[in-house]
Amino acid sequence: MTVGTRGPRGAHGTAPPRPPTPRAGFEAAGDPADLGLDPDDLPDGLVVADETGRVICFNAAAARITAVATADALGRQVERALPLEDLEGRRWWQLTDPYGGLATRRGQPERNLLLPGGREVLVSARYVRTRPTGPLRRLVVSLRDTEARRRTERSHAELIATVAHELRSPLTSVKGFTATLLAKWDRFTDDQKRLMLETVDADANRVTRLIAELLDISRIDSGRLEVRRQPVDLAAAVGRHIQAHVAAGQSPDRFLVRLQQPLPALWADPDKIDQVLSNLLENAVRHGEGTVTIEVAAVRMDSTARSDDPARPGQQAEGTAVTVSDEGPGIPEESMGRVFTRFWRGSKRGGTGLGLYIVKGIVEAHGGSITVGRGPAGGAEFRFTLPVATPAYLV
Repeated sequence: MTVGTRGPRGAHGTAPPRPPTPRAGFEAAGDPADLGLDPDDLPDGLVVADETGRVICFNAAAARITAVATADALGRQVERALPLEDLEGRRWWQLTDPYGGLATRRGQPERNLLLPGGREVLVSARYVRTRPTGPLRRLVVSLRDTEARRRTERSHAELIATVAHELRSPLTSVKGFTATLLAKWDRFTDDQKRLMLETVDADANRVTRLIAELLDISRIDSGRLEVRRQPVDLAAAVGRHIQAHVAAGQSPDRFLVRLQQPLPALWADPDKIDQVLSNLLENAVRHGEGTVTIEVAAVRMDSTARSDDPARPGQQAEGTAVTVSDEGPGIPEESMGRVFTRFWRGSKRGGTGLGLYIVKGIVEAHGGSITVGRGPAGGAEFRFTLPVATPAYLV
């Protein structure tokens, strides 16, 4: 097997001299043309040993993962430059014996191994031979850090635990009330039956919302969140959500709406924009204090202006910005970087901690952006900006 390409030959069939300067972690005795690329451009660690087991390539990613300087690794025997052990403490190079083992082997599959100090790393090896059963010409080792995979696994575990916790309460309620009604239907008055059925209906809605959140997270993470653009009247949408909070018992005086007219015609997914507004207003009402202010204004979103610059008279607005702020204690500065991550909760007042993560995904799926900061009255201020867009079939 040949790795990389050979350079052009001279006029008399002789190969031109090798470059005098090594690059990308190659020892001077090695040849970068053997790989045909710069190993430092690779995202994973790359270690290459020659037919004698001497390291001739140790790229930047390998140095980062192993905490071994490239200069210290080059020229050393691979088992010394890269002392790996399996999870049971056995030396991996003695177990695999790439240079003295079976000549029919082509490599080692990826597995978890330990670096000195106990740090885990994903390692795979490829055996490059002069012929199918010939001696080893090159030993190519790939290294990958396990931290990203561990973060993903932790995130999935936290999601499962959160969902299980959030589902347990409403499902227990639904099961308890339905079992009671079925067993003792005749013993309850109509008002008691109505109360229990209303509780069951509310808990079923809670389960439905949680399932919808999980589906949204799945689509956001996989990049499959579908946006069906239609004309959206943001001012009317804000009004509907405020009326819903007033009907639920909030004072109308708690809400202040500021609309900058004229607003540009906005094409967006109305259901998803409702989801964004619902989440931001509910957070402001539940976790904030005082007056909740909602501002809707036109903004410029071109390459020469910041997306938060207001549109000036005579300029064609290219976006719409919505700001929701309250007069509560606000969000601590050290927490603002985590607001849009999964499971972040601003208080201990319940919730899954998934709402703002979904809000950010929806806004970005529309080509917009969302930020968090401190409002004029000291409370939390969320601002999202949506570009004015039209469906593809109208372009």
